[in-house]
Amino acid sequence: MLQPAAIDGLAFVRAAGVLKGRLGIESLPRLAQSGCTGSVLDFVLTGVINERGKSELRLAVDGSVRLQCQRCLGDMDFPLRFEAQLELAASENDILAADDDIERVVATRDMNIAVLVEDELILALPMVPKHEQCRAATESDGGAKPSAFQALAALKN
Repeated sequence: MLQPAAIDGLAFVRAAGVLKGRLGIESLPRLAQSGCTGSVLDFVLTGVINERGKSELRLAVDGSVRLQCQRCLGDMDFPLRFEAQLELAASENDILAADDDIERVVATRDMNIAVLVEDELILALPMVPKHEQCRAATESDGGAKPSAFQALAALKN
């Protein structure tokens, strides 16, 4: 896999830089520790001046990760296709002092692209991954007795 380099955030924006790459799970250790497997993710990072006149990194990610369904504990593929806009801030204090919903990161001369992508991926993952139509839920409905609450509801009618 291509291991993306670090960038100087402000210089990247001034140059209207564009960086395309592909990351495997070996480049994303926190994602791997959270139980994700078998992922290959393509990304495009673009440096722009936004409509407010501020330096901004725009990140587009496309790919999928394999997660564990929390209902049936089976594997599930979770597609990831999103875009993030990250306004560059001079310091952590600037981020904390902001009273809006704009997502910001501290601009440094050695912004690690893999860490930046991984941060956004972690935010994009579901808190409790589960299949839309989980086989464990349908199997348990088939032969199981009605719950006590279902029996009480039937008596009420």
